[in-house]
Amino acid sequence: MAPAIARVTEKMAKPATNGPGPATLDRAYVTFLAGNGDYVKGVIGLAKGLRKVKSVYPLVVAVLPDVPPEHRRMLEEQGCIVREIEPVYPPENQTQFAMAYYVINYSKLRIWEFVEYKKLIYLDGDIQVYDNIDHLFDLPDGYLYAVMDCFCEKTWSHTPQYKIGYCQQCPDKVKWPSEDLGQPPSLYFNAGMFVFEPSLRTYHDLLKKLQITPPTPFAEQDFLNMYFKNIYRPIPLVYNLVLAMLWRHPENVELDKVKVVHYCAAGSKPWRYTGKEENMEREDIKLLVKKWWDIYNDESLDYNRSVGMNQVNVIGAAGAVNQLQPLIAAAMSQASAVKYVTAPSAA
Repeated sequence: MAPAIARVTEKMAKPATNGPGPATLDRAYVTFLAGNGDYVKGVIGLAKGLRKVKSVYPLVVAVLPDVPPEHRRMLEEQGCIVREIEPVYPPENQTQFAMAYYVINYSKLRIWEFVEYKKLIYLDGDIQVYDNIDHLFDLPDGYLYAVMDCFCEKTWSHTPQYKIGYCQQCPDKVKWPSEDLGQPPSLYFNAGMFVFEPSLRTYHDLLKKLQITPPTPFAEQDFLNMYFKNIYRPIPLVYNLVLAMLWRHPENVELDKVKVVHYCAAGSKPWRYTGKEENMEREDIKLLVKKWWDIYNDESLDYNRSVGMNQVNVIGAAGAVNQLQPLIAAAMSQASAVKYVTAPSAA
């Protein structure tokens, strides 16, 4: 049976007449940035993308100390709230097993400490938002929401799922052999996008559990899946289209309805794109790369500091932060109650 998917209902946004309500102060998007490389372009593109879709919530960028002042300035000039965090490292015996470039991502655990916000939507820096998703903030509290991952890429070759051809994206195609392997694996989400509630209690428990958790190949993504497996609720893949879905499960993808695209396939980062890597010559990939660049290069989406009455002062754990939201006049999207229903295998 296919997994239950959180049914998310959107309502049309209506222009606000009296400016932002209190809810704008305790909700935000958050992303993560480390080092002095070119990922800052991805975050700038994300900030501009959120403006294009008229999100009313700010983008907080959790930066490690090694992010240079110049990159921080660039982010602030695009209206981002830059917040420095300290790295989080797993035990040394874990770093030799996890993929090296994933290890630093454990620092993402710090965002559970951002308790000045009641609810956050985390987005990786290689994600772009093409339709307003503010309504996800209205999902019921007490759960972590994210899109189910796919087990079909070679990076999963170490798992029994990959070896038998089982994938939670199409669970009826290859049945899980319970008689040989026991109960099927828990639902597994891609940690490039998720909706969550910050909590100091959870934050400290995450750091504590990290020190005693066995090493795994997908580092913090595996860890988050293990930690939150009992409160994880899947949402439709339109909220985090991992590009491999285009060739692994095309029957599940309606590209014109996708709201969030995750450029995580090898060679797909728009700011590094050459088209030479496997699957990167596809026309749908070229289209999505062009869409990203159209937003990144659109100067009309650059942050406008002269927003006058749209200025909001946000007092956070790090002190007073001057938060300017040029699109505050847009109304907040609302979501109706979420029902958990049995979804078809193509969901």
